[in-house]
Amino acid sequence: MKKKILLPIWLKKILMIFTILGPGLITASADNDAPGIATYSVAGSKYGYSFIWLILVITIGEVVVQEMAARMGAVTGKGAADLIRERYGVKITTFAMLALFVANLGTTVAEFAGIAAAGELFGISKYISVPIAGILMIILILKARYKNVEKVLLFLTFASFSYVFAVFVVKPDWAAVGQAIIRPTIQLDQDYILSMLAVIGTTITPWGIFYLQASIADKGVEMKDYGNTKIDVSFGAAWGNIISAFIIIVTAATLFSAGIVVEDAKDAALALVPLAGNWAGLLFAVGLLGASLLAVSVLPLSTTYAICEAFGFERGLNRNIKEAPVFYGGFALIMVISLVVVLIPGLPLFPMMILSQAMNAILLPVMLILILKLANDVRVMGQYKNNKVINVLAYGITAMIMVVTVVLLLEPFLKA
Repeated sequence: MKKKILLPIWLKKILMIFTILGPGLITASADNDAPGIATYSVAGSKYGYSFIWLILVITIGEVVVQEMAARMGAVTGKGAADLIRERYGVKITTFAMLALFVANLGTTVAEFAGIAAAGELFGISKYISVPIAGILMIILILKARYKNVEKVLLFLTFASFSYVFAVFVVKPDWAAVGQAIIRPTIQLDQDYILSMLAVIGTTITPWGIFYLQASIADKGVEMKDYGNTKIDVSFGAAWGNIISAFIIIVTAATLFSAGIVVEDAKDAALALVPLAGNWAGLLFAVGLLGASLLAVSVLPLSTTYAICEAFGFERGLNRNIKEAPVFYGGFALIMVISLVVVLIPGLPLFPMMILSQAMNAILLPVMLILILKLANDVRVMGQYKNNKVINVLAYGITAMIMVVTVVLLLEPFLKA
């Protein structure tokens, strides 16, 4: 007779959480993509720990926003684009989809740039790493069913653990980190405000809303099972932002302290080696590669999910290519265009990364207002519409993003 292994209660709880993780963790982890890592690296190397307070605020906002999207997906069985078309008509939907397509295409290019950069850190030419990664991800999406795609994407989220290890390698000043949280500092200059927008735009994203809600609907989650999904979404958002904070802490503790300002994640990884040792640089590179592979699948998927929902085409990973030709064809097209652009010699990819994140932040308030109206519509949500607390927090984060955007636009006139 085999002896049963008794696990501690705390370990059982941790294992239980891992069994219910899915779209929420994938979406939040994909937010820490190549442009995200570049954005956090620049912020940490240029401004030290001063953005840590912003990550804390954004975490609350992301939990609220993603929970709304997930709840709508579970209640209606539809994605955000589908609901926007039904409630607001074709014109608003077309504008939203065009804006989403432009922002997502730029960000997908940036993801392939991240794969290229990570490959070069391991001594592999981008002309090898980028096509191989692109072909493998296209085959995965075209051939696999939703549950198998989810398993692969969940596996890629584990790459983010490298930043946890990197923090302990560099040994930051935790007292200074704590002070940055308790005493927030804001600089009223254009570079700082643009960095704020980029940090917000790489954390709470329009594509994240569309992908999460569509994947919840695609997975077939219903409100009777929503408790597990809510844990997934909340844990995913919190974990994703812990990783964001750790990237800032690693670069602030090393690069900022040494007076080194980097322009991308590759430079950050290379600069870490002489300051914090080979392990720190290697861990940074591993995280960059894993995050880029994850996001390079999720970004095009979020785009094709949204566009197909908006205009009534069949979509979903549980349908085959014949059943959803526009969905899979659109995914492959975005992948191929982005892959080819990255392989063009001498293309300035870093400005594209940062600007794509800032564009996300500028577009985000429009998307949030539409989503908030839907989440408060009794005809759509019934008894599951937003409560007052959710509304206060959601409108608060929307107002903050709008204020930062307005200040950025007015800042040159304020100096005059």
